[in-house]
Formats: sequence, C-alpha cells, structure tokens
Amino acid sequence: MKGECSMAKQITTLDRPLYNKLQREGYVLLATMDKETGAPQMNAISWVYAPSEQLIRMAVHDQSRIVENVQAHPLLAITMIAEGSTYEIACRVKGVQASIPDVKIKLALIEAEVQTVRDVMFYGAKMIQEPRFDKTYDKEAAEKLDQQVMAALKQG
Repeated sequence: MKGECSMAKQITTLDRPLYNKLQREGYVLLATMDKETGAPQMNAISWVYAPSEQLIRMAVHDQSRIVENVQAHPLLAITMIAEGSTYEIACRVKGVQASIPDVKIKLALIEAEVQTVRDVMFYGAKMIQEPRFDKTYDKEAAEKLDQQVMAALKQG
C-alpha cells in the first residue's frame, strides 16, 4: 500500500503492518459525523484494538459525544500514522456496547467493520517519526487501567 495515490485501488482489510500496530494501545485520530449537524468531529483516542484484519474495537468514555455520533451515523474514519505514511481506515459501526465490565471507569465499546484502507500521505513525502504520547496522570494507575481496557477490547 505504500506510496499509493488516492486514485489507486482501495484495500478492504488491514494489511499486516497496520493490523500488527493495532495489537497494542496507540495514538489514532477518530472522525465521526456530529449527530446534530452532520459536520465532521475529530477526537484523539488511544484504546484501539484490531481482533482481525476486518474488525476494529475502540473504548471511549460512555458519555462521550463519539457514542451518540456513531449511534446516529454509523460511519467513522480512523487516521493513523504507521510504516512511514498516514492511513485512513473507513469503517461501518457494527455495534456499541454501553458499558465494559471489569473496568473501573465507565467506558463504551465500539466495534466497527473495516470498509476501506487508503494511504492518504501527500505525494513525495514520508513520515520519519510516529506520534508518541506520555500519560500525565498517575503512571501506575494509568498502566493498570490500560491493561484492563485492552483486555476487554481483546475479549469483545
């Protein structure tokens, strides 16, 4: 998929490098359609997991506007930086689980089916570093919560 232009054939599943990247917590941008205006809404999220090349699960706060948006408009796009490029993963929401058991904070689980994957990096450039982030609250609590959430995403 590297180096594809927007006119290239669209892929309908995650390739192996993108799938592998979605086996652990990471930084992605999530675009949904606002439930009232229909305008794009963008959020940065980290709890994302791909149980297969065709399915992606995400955990977000259960009161997040994201949940309302995907219930009203079941399409979303995930933007991720990997393998020296930027990818858009267009998905159709299959379901929203209102709560995730065994996690201390109130989260909803969103499950989405991959529709298309496109390399959207502008021509003649490559990413030389992937985004990194640091948790700014209690490191031990953050690690425990991350483990709980990722385990729940893996179970579905």
